[in-house]
Formats: sequence, structure tokens, C-alpha cells
Amino acid sequence: MQGPVTEPTEGPPPPSALPDIPTEPAVSQVVTGRPLRRMMACAAPAHLSVALVWGAVPSILLALQIQRTVGEGAKVGSLALVTTVGAIVAMVAQPVAGAVSDRTRSRFGRRTPWIVAGALTGGTALIVMGFSRSVPAVLAAWCFVHIGYNFAMGPLSAVMPDRVPSAQRGKYAAVLGLGSMGGSLLGQTLGAVLEDHITLAYVLLASFSITAVSVFVLVNPDRSNRDVPREPFRVAELVRGLLPHPRKHPDFFWVFVGRLCTYQSYFLVLGYKLYILQDYIGLGDEAISRVPALAGAGVAGILPSTLVCGPLSDRLGRRKPFVVASAALVGCAMLVPLAVPTMGGMLTMAFLVGLGFGCFQGVDTALISQVLPSRDSFARDLGVVNIAAALPQALAPAVAAAVVLGPGGYQALFPAAAAFGVLGAVAVLRVRSVR
Repeated sequence: MQGPVTEPTEGPPPPSALPDIPTEPAVSQVVTGRPLRRMMACAAPAHLSVALVWGAVPSILLALQIQRTVGEGAKVGSLALVTTVGAIVAMVAQPVAGAVSDRTRSRFGRRTPWIVAGALTGGTALIVMGFSRSVPAVLAAWCFVHIGYNFAMGPLSAVMPDRVPSAQRGKYAAVLGLGSMGGSLLGQTLGAVLEDHITLAYVLLASFSITAVSVFVLVNPDRSNRDVPREPFRVAELVRGLLPHPRKHPDFFWVFVGRLCTYQSYFLVLGYKLYILQDYIGLGDEAISRVPALAGAGVAGILPSTLVCGPLSDRLGRRKPFVVASAALVGCAMLVPLAVPTMGGMLTMAFLVGLGFGCFQGVDTALISQVLPSRDSFARDLGVVNIAAALPQALAPAVAAAVVLGPGGYQALFPAAAAFGVLGAVAVLRVRSVR
């Protein structure tokens, strides 16, 4: 079984000499061959189903729901309030979900109970949100959506370091990337198509996510772990671990920063695209009908880069060049609408960002799996690093609102997003233990 690829003659010592960098789980659950292919086939729709929620709701359905509830004058501030509080909830829920699942002992394993319970909770809250008619009610339901789906996705993300061989993680990450990014972009299209049927959209999203996640755990059952010793749950240790330690685990810290900055670059603009199309590009009421075109341009970039880059990083035994280049491309592409403030400029940006983010999604997850601090707490550590993905998605409208309402207006969004992308690339360059 091949471990992570490292420099053969120079640079840092191999991961086997670094006790804080795991290669495979302490208790082996690794699958290969047909079971691994079956797990990949089920993982893609499971991740896609939850990504549909994050693609359709914050930037389209929630934005429209808030706009129709409070009116044009208060839409920006109200959306910022709901997404900011939701982001705080997500930031806490991810690592807590991981820590709890790491310590769970059951006949269904440590991940399955939380994956299923999380999807049921998130889906139910999403349906309740569809029937909410005030900002406080929407806010409360949105918080439970975050709690539920983060409790599902934290343990679901831990399946890769739990059960996928290191040498196959680029391919597996590419499958997850296709599911996640495809779901995000298809969610935008779904949100636009069902703009006049928001409650129906929420019901459909909830039903699909519960179904896809249930299929994954049923077809790929985890083994019982009731005989595995349980580590004590220490709240103080969990609080200290909410953010990666730059000295104890520097590589884990830098991949966290790289993901945080790259996702912030991506969602700062694309998470606010409806209002950008309405007000910056000047499409007004026509903006909602153009969202599917943006999603299509993004898919055209994402598909080839994700399919090629993940497996190619496995073949070459290198992760960093792909992640660095893709983060930089995401950032630089954000400047296109600043120079060309038209629908054509937005479509060009969406395609280039798709190329970059598809590669990033296809390789960064594999890179992260090789720098996790502990073999015994994969889900907790992935929950921590997933904060770097969840937080920008939820906070983007709030950050964008602060920028747009400032003196720079919409024009300031694009250089701000570009700066975050470049910072993400620089952060990944600091990783030492993985090529």
C-alpha cells in the first residue's frame, strides 16, 4: 500500500518520519478494487446533493426570499445578517460533528449514524425554511440547516482518509470535486428555474439530499467499531483545536489558510452574483434568467480540469503545483468583469474560475488528507479544515455587502476576490511535507 509521495533526496523528511502526519488510519478500513469504485460512484451524488443546497440557497433562493420579505432597501443588510449568523453556526458545527463521530462506537461504525441524522435534520430544517415568512424565522431555520448538513458532511468527508488508499486519493478527490462543484453550479440553475416556487425548491433539495446520503451509507456500510476503545471527549481540547496550530502542525495550518483564501475568492463574487448581475452589470429583472448561463460556463471549465487534474496528480505524485496554480487562476480570473463589465465578461470569468476551481477541488482535498495531524481524529481535523470551505460560502454575502456598501461599490469586489486567490496560492507554497 503506497503512502503519500514525498521528496526522495531533499527537503523535509518523509511522512513516515513525521509522527503528526498520517498515511492510513490507525485501524485499517481501507477498501480497494470494486468496493472502492462502488464507494466513489455513491460518494459523487451524496456530495452533489448537499452541494445543491449550498449552490441554490445562499446566493439565489435565500437572496430572493429575503428580498421578497423585506424589500429592496433592506435586502443587503438582512441577507448579511442571516448568512453571518449561519456562518458562525457552521464554524462550530463542523469540528464538533467530527469530534463526536471520531468517538462514536456503534454496530454501524462511527460515521454512519451522524451522516444519516445530519441529513435528516438539515433536510427537515430546509423544508421549514421554505414555509418561513419573516427574517427571524428564516434565520432560525437556516441555522438548523447548517447544523444538520455540517453534521452529515463532516463524517462523510472523513470517509476518504478512513477508507481510501493514499495513492488513490487524487482520483477520489476528483470524484468528490465533481459532485461538489457540479452540485453548486446545478444548484444555481435550479434556484433560477424555481425562483417563483421557493418552497418547492426547498422540498426537492431536502428530499434528494436525504435519499442520496442514505444510498451511500446503505451501499457502502461501515464496519462495527463497538470493540474499539473510546477516547474521552474533552471540551477544552476541542476548543483549542477549532483552528490549526501554526507551530505544532504547520502544513495543516497552511492548507487551511490556502483553502480559506481560495474559497473566499470564489464565493466573494460568485456567491453574490445575482445582485452583481442586477446592479453592476445592469440587467435588473433579467438577471435571474442569466444565472443558468453563468452556471453553464462554470461547468464547462470545471469538468475537464477536475477529471484531468485529480488523477494526474496521483500519476505524477505531486499535489502542490496543481493547487498553487489553480488558486492563482481563480484569483486572476476575478479581474475580468472589472475590465469588461458586461455579461460576456461575467461568462469569461465564470469559465476561467471553473477551470481553476475544478482543479483546486480535484487535488486540494487529496493534499489535505496527507497533512492531517492525527490518525485517530480524521473527522475532527477535516471538520476543522472544512471550516475553511464552509465559512467563505456562508460569509461571502456579508463580506461582499461590506465591500459594496463602502466607497468602492461593486468595482471593489473584484480586486478583493483576486487578492484572496493569490494569497491562497502563496499559502500552499509553504507546505513542506507533500510535493
